[in-house]
Amino acid sequence: MATTLDKVDVVTVGVGWTGGIVAAECAKSGLKVRGLERGEARGTEDYSMVHDEFRYAIRYELFQNLSRETITFRNNRQMNALPMRMMGSFLLGEGLGGAGTHWNGQNWRFLPYDFEIKSQTEKKYGKDKIGKDFLLQDWGITYDELEPYFTKYEYTAGISGEDTNPFWGKRSKPFPTPPMKKTPILEKFEKATTNLGYHPFMMPSANLSEPYENPDGSTIAACQYCGFCERFGCEYGAKSSAEITVVPTALETGNFDIRYHSNVVEVLKKGNKVTGVRFYDTVTGEEFIQPADVVVLTSYVLNNAKLLMVSNIGEQYDPDTGRGTLGRNYCYQILPGATGFFDDEQFNTYMGAGALGMTIDDFNGDSFDHSKLDFIHGASLSLTQPGLRPIAFNPVPPDTPAWGEEFKKASVHYYTRALSIGGQGASMPYKENYMSLDSTYKDAYGVPLLRLTYNFTDQDRALHKYLSERSAEIMKEMGANTIAPANPLTDYDIVPYQTTHNTGGTVMGNDPGISVVNTWLQHWDAENLFVVGAGNFAHNSGYNPTGTVGALAYRCAEGIIKYSKTGGSLV
Repeated sequence: MATTLDKVDVVTVGVGWTGGIVAAECAKSGLKVRGLERGEARGTEDYSMVHDEFRYAIRYELFQNLSRETITFRNNRQMNALPMRMMGSFLLGEGLGGAGTHWNGQNWRFLPYDFEIKSQTEKKYGKDKIGKDFLLQDWGITYDELEPYFTKYEYTAGISGEDTNPFWGKRSKPFPTPPMKKTPILEKFEKATTNLGYHPFMMPSANLSEPYENPDGSTIAACQYCGFCERFGCEYGAKSSAEITVVPTALETGNFDIRYHSNVVEVLKKGNKVTGVRFYDTVTGEEFIQPADVVVLTSYVLNNAKLLMVSNIGEQYDPDTGRGTLGRNYCYQILPGATGFFDDEQFNTYMGAGALGMTIDDFNGDSFDHSKLDFIHGASLSLTQPGLRPIAFNPVPPDTPAWGEEFKKASVHYYTRALSIGGQGASMPYKENYMSLDSTYKDAYGVPLLRLTYNFTDQDRALHKYLSERSAEIMKEMGANTIAPANPLTDYDIVPYQTTHNTGGTVMGNDPGISVVNTWLQHWDAENLFVVGAGNFAHNSGYNPTGTVGALAYRCAEGIIKYSKTGGSLV
C-alpha cells in the first residue's frame, strides 16, 4: 500500500533547468515546493575526475538506465516498434540538473518567426507553401511577449555573447557577460563567411567568458577551455546549470526540498483538478503518494508526454482522424553540414568549450527567400571548437577505408587537420510523426513504454541538401583541400547519435483544439496542472532549445504563482 506524504503547495516532477526555475521562483514567493528527482544528487564536486571519455561519453555515466525505462521506436505505423536498448540518436538525462548538466552550453532564443510561423509563412508564400499533412501552427505567444522571460533566464544563467546578429529578435538588455575568446579556427570561419557576404557572430554560450554573480547571488566561474562539456558535468562550475544556479537559490529560501530516487509513475486526477502524484523509491521499492495543490511536470520531453498518457489526462493524438493533441507535433532536428580536410594546416582541435563557436543565421528562419525552394525555415550554420575527444572523433576523407591500417594512419593525421561546419535544421510537424503508448512493452514499474513513430520528410531532405551545399561553399572559402558535405538524408535511424533536441507532444497554444497547455503552460483539462519543457514547442527551430525552454519555465513559474493566488484558468 502506498504511503501518503504531507501535502505541499507545489510538486515538480524532475529537477533540471525547468524544475529548478519553477522551484526557485515559487519558493521565493513563499510557496512550499518539493522536487521529485528519480536520479541522484550531484554537483561540481562530483566532477573532479570528469575527463574520462570512456566512462562518461561512451558508457553514459550521467544518463538514464535503459534497463529500467526506455522508449520503443518505429519509422511508420506499419512497422512493429522495438525498444531502444542502448543510448543512440539522443541521450536521456537523469539526476539533479538533468540534461542541463551534460549539455554543450549553446544558448539561443528562438526567432520571432518561429512563434508565428504559420501566419507568417502563409502571408508571405501562400497557404500551399507547405503540404496539408504538415501540422504547422503558431505558438499563441509572440517573441515580444516572451522577451522579458528570455532576459530573466539569461541573467540567471550568465550567458556570454554579443548582440551583432541582424536576424534575431530585439533584446531589451545586453548579454550579461562578454562573448568567449575568438580562436584562430573561429577567425578562419569569420573571414570566409564575411567574404561570402554573410553575418558571422559569436555563439551565445553558457560556458561563461568571465566569473559572474547572478541576480539571486549564485556564482558561476569562468570557462577554462578544456573541452569535455557535452556528456560531462563541469569540474570548474563554469558551465551554467540548474545545480549551481536555481537549485541553490530555491534551497536557500527554506521553502524547497528535494526527494531523490523518486520515480513518478502517475499524475492523480479527481474531477477537473489533479491531486498529486504517485511515485516509487527506486532504491527501496516503496510506493508513495505526494499530494499537492499544484503539480508541475518538469521532466524531459518524452517523459512529460508519457506521464500524461498513462494518467489518462488529455486526448491522445490519432493520426487517422487528426483528433487529439497529446503526442502531436513531435519534431526532431535536421543536421546539414560539411567537413573540410586541410593537408597543410594544423589546428588545436583538442582544446575548446562546448559552446565556443561562431554562427551565421543568413539561412535560418525566414531570413532568406524561400519562394523558389521546396522547404520552409532553415538552419543556423556554426563552426564550433568543443574540444574533440580522441575516441569518438576520427575524421578521414571520403575515400578512406572504414577500418585497418590505412584508416588508423589517416585518422591520426587528420585529427588536427579537419574542421566541420554543422547546421541545426528546423523540423516541421508532420501528421505521421507522433508519440503514443506502446501496447506491448512496459517499464520496470509495469507502466507502458512511450512509443515514438518518426521518419524524415521530403521537407527535411530538401532543407538538409540545400544547407549542406551552403556549408560546403563556406568550407571551400576556408581553403579546405578536400570537402565532404553531409550525406543525403534517407530514413531516420535511432542508432547513431544525432541530437538530443526532441520537441513537441505537449504543445502550447491559445486554442485547446490544437494544444495541450495554454500559453502559461497550464493544462487545458486540469487548471492546477502545469507542463513545461521543449514538449511545448509547436515545431523545432534552427537552434538548441534550452534558452527557449528556460524562458518558458520562467513564464510557467509566474503563472503558477498567479494561479496560487487567484485560482482558475489563466486565460
